[in-house]
Amino acid sequence: MALKTRSLGKIKPLLIFFVVFDLVLLFLPTLIVFLSSFTESTMVAFPPKGFTFKWYTELAVTEWFLRTFLNSLYAATFCTIISVPVGVFTAIALNKYKLRFANVLQIYLLLPFTIPLIASGIGLLFIYSRIGWLGSIWPIGFALMVINIPFMIWGVGACVNSLDPNLEHAAQSLGAEEIQTFLYVTLPSLAPGIISGALLMFVLGLTEFITSMILVTLRSMTLPVALYTSIKTSLSPLLASVSTVYILVAVVAVLLLDRFVGLREYLRMR
Repeated sequence: MALKTRSLGKIKPLLIFFVVFDLVLLFLPTLIVFLSSFTESTMVAFPPKGFTFKWYTELAVTEWFLRTFLNSLYAATFCTIISVPVGVFTAIALNKYKLRFANVLQIYLLLPFTIPLIASGIGLLFIYSRIGWLGSIWPIGFALMVINIPFMIWGVGACVNSLDPNLEHAAQSLGAEEIQTFLYVTLPSLAPGIISGALLMFVLGLTEFITSMILVTLRSMTLPVALYTSIKTSLSPLLASVSTVYILVAVVAVLLLDRFVGLREYLRMR
């Protein structure tokens, strides 16, 4: 036991070093982009030359940013709204009831992770072009829901597995109908998984690039695609400020997750 304790004591500093090293590697690109958004030069520079907020004020009057950002918000919101009922009912069906071919269904629902996004985008492009959905924003949100729905199912499924069936039985024994039991007992119990899954779907929908690049048109272009198009022509600090806005959106999502669910609860569900 003493030898084992001494061995762990020698390994612990090494583990701390690698953890800190990984955190620095993950945080450094974000820090560089954030600081570069305050430079006074007309090109992205690090270290930044001077300090100014003019690139953020310019965002408020930049037409392409406002239009594409609203398109991304619309697509991400539609993706989230559709994914909530789909994910909830699918997770309940797969984890609570004994379905025939349940394993086959679970494998089928994992296909968005096994098929390359570019292949999914091309397939959806053929379908959308046939039925006349190209050029609209909501079909992009639907496509984002299709490729990311496993995250929602897993988030809710973890809560379904930990749900105490005696709560539902007790409600029904007291006279509650199935719909009342679902609304007042089941859904509140699944709220942590629903909220965390919805926030994750929103962030993924807001930042998705590959599938969006294939499906968008000039009228329905989303912000990630617009950023990629702009980067090919110039590296303006305006693009760094747009990236910082994305970082802030992710931070707000984490804060909301901690506020309504709790990060410890969320990590426990994972």
